Order: sequence, then C-alpha cells, then structure tokens
Amino acid sequence: MNSLPPSGETLYAQLSPELRALALRGVVHTYPKKAVLINESEFGETLFVLLKGSVKVFSMDEHGREVTYGNIHAGDYFGEMSLDGGPRSASVITLEPSTCAVLSRADISAHLAQEPGFALSLVAQVIRRARAATEAVRNMALKDVYGRLVFVLEKHDGLSAGTLGHDISLESITHQDIASRVGASREMVSRLLKDLEKGGYIEMGTKRIVLLKKLPRSW
Repeated sequence: MNSLPPSGETLYAQLSPELRALALRGVVHTYPKKAVLINESEFGETLFVLLKGSVKVFSMDEHGREVTYGNIHAGDYFGEMSLDGGPRSASVITLEPSTCAVLSRADISAHLAQEPGFALSLVAQVIRRARAATEAVRNMALKDVYGRLVFVLEKHDGLSAGTLGHDISLESITHQDIASRVGASREMVSRLLKDLEKGGYIEMGTKRIVLLKKLPRSW
C-alpha cells in the first residue's frame, strides 16, 4: 500500500484496520451537503467507505413521500447491497459535507482475493442491515403511529449512552426526520410529541429532544 500524507492519515484514522485496508484501494471523493450518492432502483457496482461526514438512507415514492431507513456515519460503509449485480435497494444522500473512498466491484474482488477474511465482515454487515430492514417493516405493519414513534425515539442514531429515564438527549432530530421514519405526517408526529411534552415525558428544543423518563408503551 502507498503511504499517506499526514492529512490522509487523519482522514483514515477512525476506520477499523480491516476497513482501512479496503478504503485505501478506493478513490477519494468529496461531496457537498444534500448530494445524492445512490439512487434507488438504479444499477451500480460501487461501494462507498465513509471517511468523513454522514449520510441518510431512504426511499421515496412517486408522490414525494419519504421513508428513512437510517443514517450512516464516518467509519462505516454503504452500497454493498448491490454487489450481487441487482438494482440499488435505497437512495443515499449526504447530510453534511462528506468524504468517501469509492471502490469498484473490481477493487472489492481484488481485496477479497488478498484478504479473504473480509468476506465474513461483509456478510455480517449485510445480515445486520437486513435485520434492521426487517424490523422496520415489522414496525410499520404491526405497530400504530405512536408505537413507531417510541421505537424511533428510543433507537435514534443520536441517542446518548445511558439508561432511559435519566435525561437522554437526541441531538439533530426534527419532526420531519421522525415523520419520515415512522411513515406518518409531520403534523401527526408534532401532535404526539406535544402530548408527550405535556405529560412530562420529553422536553423539546430546536432540532433536539430530551427523553426525561421512559415512554409509555401506549398512548
């Protein structure tokens, strides 16, 4: 592998050793905020290792209604679901200026030939995301809007370490973010959040929600 300048070392520093080895095979690209990196249903064979920034994984129907599957942060990768040659299963957009190492299918094949152990990590990643997708579908099908809201609040990417009931803060989350995840209108989500705030369960601020105590299972 080629050595990196100090700035490059910093860029790759937060990657695990095995993901760093993969990323070093790619070509580094920078993207502005709200750049669409992957379009759902399109065919593509590139994998992105996120070196800096964060992205959102989502789907949108012909009427512009959006469902958010989750956010991915620096130190992780995405795009692996299309390595079977099929279409992309979701769209990906940057949430902030981001930097990625972009790898082709040939790059990945060469890496797997040299580092066959990475195949297990790749399979584990696919399984984790398939399970998360299954859980999201189950919630949509079997829970009401309030139940899905509780799930999102308690599983949000920004949830700080700790135990529910001890002022856990969810940063950088808006009512529209939540609505996109629970499959409901922003107005309905806002109404439920206001009710929870009146009940003393949460405290709301600008792009910030604090869970003050454990949310009730039903409302």
